[in-house]
Amino acid sequence: MNILEETKFIMKKYGITANKKLGQNFLIDDNVVDAIVEASKISKEDLVIEIGPGLGTLTKPLLENAGKVICIELDDRMLEILEDRFKLYNNFELINNDVLKVDLNKLILENKNETIKNTKVVANLPYYITTPIIMKLLEEKLDIESITVMVQKEVADRLVTKPGEENTGAITYAINYYTKPLRVYEVDKSSFIPAPEVNSTVIKLDVLKTPSVQVENEELMFKIIKAAFMQKRKTLLNGLSNSNLFGNKEQIQKMLIKLNIDPKIRGEKLTLEEYAQIARYLNKFDNIAILR
Repeated sequence: MNILEETKFIMKKYGITANKKLGQNFLIDDNVVDAIVEASKISKEDLVIEIGPGLGTLTKPLLENAGKVICIELDDRMLEILEDRFKLYNNFELINNDVLKVDLNKLILENKNETIKNTKVVANLPYYITTPIIMKLLEEKLDIESITVMVQKEVADRLVTKPGEENTGAITYAINYYTKPLRVYEVDKSSFIPAPEVNSTVIKLDVLKTPSVQVENEELMFKIIKAAFMQKRKTLLNGLSNSNLFGNKEQIQKMLIKLNIDPKIRGEKLTLEEYAQIARYLNKFDNIAILR
């Protein structure tokens, strides 16, 4: 029985339909599952946290390859299915909760032992909540090695590009600050039931042991980036001055010139290191109202 047949059987058996509010689209492509598992490079030394397992399509190969798999599922309807499917696996644990509310740091610490040495996150993420989940995983500085996820292609384009290049968004800088991103596999919308309106991409984020650039105040750097992207069509000078966070327009222009950054450049064209330079410069001045 292939994944499509298995999925249809499970949906019929349990009377399940996809919940649009939760962004559910059930994966039915064996090749995509294989690509995700292969990219994640899971071993018996790994704790895998799977976010939103749904019917358990990806869960099965994860259980067969990992030391332990903890599934975090919000949809109550999926609990019986997952418990029935994997009750014979002694390395399976199911948590019924919103992943944004779960203390992942505590979860990881509780499951590390002599056998389980590493933690990896694997998921087919709902489109509507992709960014909050990824930012939670990174900003909480969890002890994880990698994040292998399937996301909407448009989002993937912003996540895996290099800062300053095409498709750069504010999140691009965060991804490249915390991780080394990689595009793994392109997924056609026909790989799901029901089929979504857009295609997807599997990406892998290898979490860096130390951030890619050095700043004394990373909160400040991301405030600068956010301000620059609040009005994308405006120049960096206007974006930062309109935020009322970093001094007046004249002060900001002098700073940018001193740092050899063109005040007329748009925020999306800066490298991560250039934002780090601005943050290091502003961090010297106590009179800059950076925490409003």
